[in-house]
Amino acid sequence: MTNITSPSSDLITLPSWLRSPIGKASEISQVQKIIKNSQIHTICEEGRCPNRGECYSQGTATFLLMGAICTRSCAFCQVDKGHAPMALDENEPQKVAEAVKILQLRYVVLTSVTRDDLKDGGAFWFVKVMEAIRNINPTTEIEVLTPDFGTGKDAFNQQRESIKTIVKAKPACYNHNIETVARLQNSVRRGAKYHRSLNVLAMVKELDPSIPTKSGLMLGLGETKEEIITTLKDLRHIHCDRLTLGQYLRPSLEHLPVQKYWTPEEFEELGNIASSLGFNHVRSGPLVRSSYHAGLDH
Repeated sequence: MTNITSPSSDLITLPSWLRSPIGKASEISQVQKIIKNSQIHTICEEGRCPNRGECYSQGTATFLLMGAICTRSCAFCQVDKGHAPMALDENEPQKVAEAVKILQLRYVVLTSVTRDDLKDGGAFWFVKVMEAIRNINPTTEIEVLTPDFGTGKDAFNQQRESIKTIVKAKPACYNHNIETVARLQNSVRRGAKYHRSLNVLAMVKELDPSIPTKSGLMLGLGETKEEIITTLKDLRHIHCDRLTLGQYLRPSLEHLPVQKYWTPEEFEELGNIASSLGFNHVRSGPLVRSSYHAGLDH
C-alpha cells in the first residue's frame, strides 16, 4: 500500500486557477433554502462542490439519497461516515420529485451514500426516486451515479442484480466513479476495489448497450500520468462512453493530503488523450466534478 497520508506532503498554497468564485450567492441560497425545507440532501451541498452555483443556474442538481451517513470510510470524501446509517425516509422519493419541480430542473443526477447494510445496496431506492420524479416531471432526464453494490457473501451476483434493477429503469446515463488509479485504490477508496468498479460499468453495457456509461477520476493523490492513461484505457476497454477528470481538494486535515496540483494545461492534455482513446464526452479541468455539465452531455 502506498503511503500518501503524511501531512508534510500536503501542498498548502492553493494555485490561482483553483480560486474561482463558486457562483451567484442568490442562486445558491435559493436552492439551499428549498433543500433545507424539504429535508433532503444534495452532494452539491454535502460536498461543497465549487460548481454548484453554475449548475443550479443551468437547471441541474445532484441529489444524495438514503441519508447523509455512509457505511464506508473513503479517505478523500467529505460525506459523514463511521456511524450507523440513517433509516430510509419513506417520503424521500416524493420530496426529491417535488424539489425537482420547484427548481424546474431539466436534468437531475441521483447519487447516494454507500449502503452496505441494505441487501441490494439501495438499488430499489434509486428506482423509487426515479419513478417519483418521472411521475410529476415527465420531461426531466435522470442520470444515476451509484455505488458499486459489491459486498456480501454473493457479491458478484448481488452486484449484477442491483445494477439490473437500475438499468431496467432506463436512466439517461449510468455513472460510477473509479476515482483513482489501481495502485492507490486501497489508500483512497476503503472498501472499494478497482476491478469491482470496472465490473459495474461493464455490466451496464452488457445488460443494455444503449445506456451511456460514465466514470471519473480525482487527480492529485500521487498518481502518475502513465497510470492515468492506463486507467483510461481500462475504462475504454469496457466501452465506457463519458469521462470526468478533476483536481482532488483536501476537505480537512483528517483527509488525504494533496500530492500535486495538476495545471490547466495538463488537464487539457489528458482530456485530449481521453478523446483520442474514444470517449465521446470528456470534461477535464481542475474544478470539474463527476456531475459537471452533466445535462449538456446527452
